[in-house]
Amino acid sequence: MGRKNTKKRNTKEKQKQRQSPGKVLKGVLDITRSGIGFVTIEGMEVDILIRPTDFNTAMHGDTVSVAIKDMKSSGKRMQGVVKEVINRKRTEFIGHLQMNKGFAFFVADVDKPMPDIFIPLTNINNAKDQDRVVVKIVQWDKDDKRPVGEVVNVLDPENSNDAAMKDILLEAGFPLTFSDEALEVAARIPDTISNDEIKKRKDIRDIFTITIDPVDAKDFDDAISFRKLKTGNYEIGIHIADVSHYVEQDNDLDKEAYQRATSVYLPDRVNPMLPEHISNVLCSLRPNEDKLTFSAIFQITPKGEVKQYWLGKTVMHSDHRFTYEEAQAIIENKAGLYAEEILILNDIAQKFRKIRFNHGAINFSSQEVRFTLDEKGNPIGIMVKESKEAHKLIEEFMLLANRTVAENISKIKVNNKSLPFPYRIHDEPDEAKLVPFAAFAKKFGHTFDTSSPEAIAISFNQLLKDVHGLPEQHVLEQLGIRTMSKAKYTSENIGHYGLGFEHYCHFTSPIRRYPDVMVHRILFDVLNNKIQPDKKLEDKCKHASERERAAMEAERASNKYKQVQYMKNFLGEDFEGVISGVASFGFWVETVKHKCEGLVSINSLLEYDEFRHVETDYCLVGQRSGKKFRMGDKVTIKVVAANLTKRQLDYEWVVADELGAEKEEMPKGKKKK
Repeated sequence: MGRKNTKKRNTKEKQKQRQSPGKVLKGVLDITRSGIGFVTIEGMEVDILIRPTDFNTAMHGDTVSVAIKDMKSSGKRMQGVVKEVINRKRTEFIGHLQMNKGFAFFVADVDKPMPDIFIPLTNINNAKDQDRVVVKIVQWDKDDKRPVGEVVNVLDPENSNDAAMKDILLEAGFPLTFSDEALEVAARIPDTISNDEIKKRKDIRDIFTITIDPVDAKDFDDAISFRKLKTGNYEIGIHIADVSHYVEQDNDLDKEAYQRATSVYLPDRVNPMLPEHISNVLCSLRPNEDKLTFSAIFQITPKGEVKQYWLGKTVMHSDHRFTYEEAQAIIENKAGLYAEEILILNDIAQKFRKIRFNHGAINFSSQEVRFTLDEKGNPIGIMVKESKEAHKLIEEFMLLANRTVAENISKIKVNNKSLPFPYRIHDEPDEAKLVPFAAFAKKFGHTFDTSSPEAIAISFNQLLKDVHGLPEQHVLEQLGIRTMSKAKYTSENIGHYGLGFEHYCHFTSPIRRYPDVMVHRILFDVLNNKIQPDKKLEDKCKHASERERAAMEAERASNKYKQVQYMKNFLGEDFEGVISGVASFGFWVETVKHKCEGLVSINSLLEYDEFRHVETDYCLVGQRSGKKFRMGDKVTIKVVAANLTKRQLDYEWVVADELGAEKEEMPKGKKKK
């Protein structure tokens, strides 16, 4: 152990020695509650300390360039000064307006120190003193102590839900409004399709085409066309909104879309990557309208064998818009509008799915929690939606298009090197997590072969098949998912382990994901023999991956807020639940009926026994009673607290009969503390 610590110290010393005074590095500023800042540099173990006087207008979360100060005058810790703000994490904030004579100040509701924002009276947008507002920073010169801002939205004091959702988006670095420059570019885009543009494309408007999307969707990214060929094979086309045609590279609209990198889907709203007129009207593949698309068209046998494919730009016309529920009803009843076409598409999709799992894809099931909301966005019900055949139909054809595009680009070489391309990759499982998981699964009688990546995939699929419908299904599925690496975007292709694909990318959702726009542009250049390798592609991939994680965190936070909002109505009531996580300070329980997760604190168990955490068994064990609280166990809980500010639910365990009797026998004053 001593040698490891020495090695770590030596590494840190070498890193300090390598960073000479005046050297400029790039990193992310983290400001503590005390006001001191630390810049995290990728590849460096030691953060660089930044004094508040050296922030130079940088705020928490900003990407900055930082210069190293003289090491001698900086003491033991490496210190620096911010030279430039490269990218602001956020420019919009929620807080209160304070009016003065001739001007106003805005005080942000944030837990990190930041200066008040000066608001000229011309920028208050009819807000009044002490109004809760959204303010956007519009100017901040280095010589000014305070930024200048403008009120972009006055919040309704009666609608705390709206403010909470907006705050979640802003915390994650997603602006609520588009810049005037981006909106101006969007407004200049023609709504009509010219004949000249149609002549440049394959015209497929007379081929049967449909969309299948969620009932509340407005941004229809993808459509599927179908026709039978004289050979007996099927021609199936996957048609994707041609966003790159409308959004020109490097203009103000494109730059803003890149910064956002993704749309964010909260329970009561969508924060779009592109202005709504583009997302929901211009590019959305709405029925009975001609639309510009980028397509992957396949000839497929009735057995599900792909004979050939074509990639290129098209103009299409959707004949009908189905919801997933409508398509599912047709599949189940084998009758309805366009039933023959949908049933054939579903049959092919199921064949693709079977082939995919036979080639190493892992069959994790997914459940989606959906909230029923009133007119103010308050949850009045919770539904659990499972992925059915209609969802899988769309999924399989999107996977086919994504994989085919990636395979096509992977063959392209420039100066004997692979063309830089935003692959979607997924690494093999984390061995450190996999070993204890395999040991835990063995306790339920499920053997797990960890000898190779292929064996791991086979073991996972066999386990998921064996546990279906059994009490341990939920816990083993959840723990299995946690062993997996996170998928990400990168130009370094290592394949997609979870899908079992050697080459994979995102091509099918350019309205809501920026990497898909990048893929469209590169593919179009390749098809036209105008290849221009992007030297900054890897940086763009990292940015897209980071924004994707931020969006997922925002979506989780908003779902948690809605759960707390909903369960606030049931304080003091009992519910059946399943233990979904265990830690030294307690265990989490997810209610069976609503899928709402809360914490049972270990402190609330002290009157029954003292419990210790057994990590390898994912459980808490009573020292005296031997009572176990293990992941996957069913328990009854009482809702005791619902904190909207912290987005936190607190539960108490409702005592089981065996401990209830024991509790009665315990002498008064002798309860465990």
